[in-house]
Amino acid sequence: MARDDNQLGSFLRSRREKADAASAGVVGNTRRRVKGLRREELALLAGVSPSYYARIEQGRDRRPSREILEALARVLRLDDTERAYLWSLAMPRPASEDDPSARVVRLGVLQLLDRWADLPAFVAGPGRDVLAGTALAARVNPAWSPGHNLIEFAFLDPRARTVYPDWDEIALQAVAGLRVTAAARHGELDGLVADLRERSETFRALWDSHEVYERTMGEKRVRVDGVGVLRLKFETFALAGQEGHVLYVYFPEPGGPDDEALRKLARA
Repeated sequence: MARDDNQLGSFLRSRREKADAASAGVVGNTRRRVKGLRREELALLAGVSPSYYARIEQGRDRRPSREILEALARVLRLDDTERAYLWSLAMPRPASEDDPSARVVRLGVLQLLDRWADLPAFVAGPGRDVLAGTALAARVNPAWSPGHNLIEFAFLDPRARTVYPDWDEIALQAVAGLRVTAAARHGELDGLVADLRERSETFRALWDSHEVYERTMGEKRVRVDGVGVLRLKFETFALAGQEGHVLYVYFPEPGGPDDEALRKLARA
């Protein structure tokens, strides 16, 4: 499957087609036959010429100015994550070389994980490869153990739809978050994305929807063999350094049934 070499234009087009014309300030008395905003409408609302905006969306100008990007983001009502993603596409970093040392988790983090025997916690790299984790994390979810990839498990492993009762929501969140990371680490995740697009029609459809957002905290339901469905909260922590490692920590509501079930699982 060919890689999208015009991600900036594709993203702008996807946001333009999802924009609400009336909310953006377009006034008209006739029924619209297009979704969202027309190119020329977005251009005029942003204060740029329609021909210049067409060049951006078609990939013929991939380095628009800060002022133009801000104007487009304002008209399209992009949120903070979408704005950051837009900037990453317009001003990408050079692709980094594969460095095996980037997969090595710091000793202090490993020692910290050793002390968290009663919590599912793990460290993942930018491509969502699990690099280290607690024993309990692997018991709760097979994807949360070293050697697994969170995205590949969700889309390619038949166990995923059983493990995740809310699979549709989790799949969308996973792809939206991966898009943000891929843009920030330009070129580094191209191979992973191309492979997943080739092997999963669902991933390809979600990727091509250009949704971008990150969930750094929240709640997730996970079905555990012999235990049932656990409802766990989670927090994520970006670890300092160029490696792009992220620490994921899951925990139950204190004193609730999920708390007791997790404690029993940790003692098993």
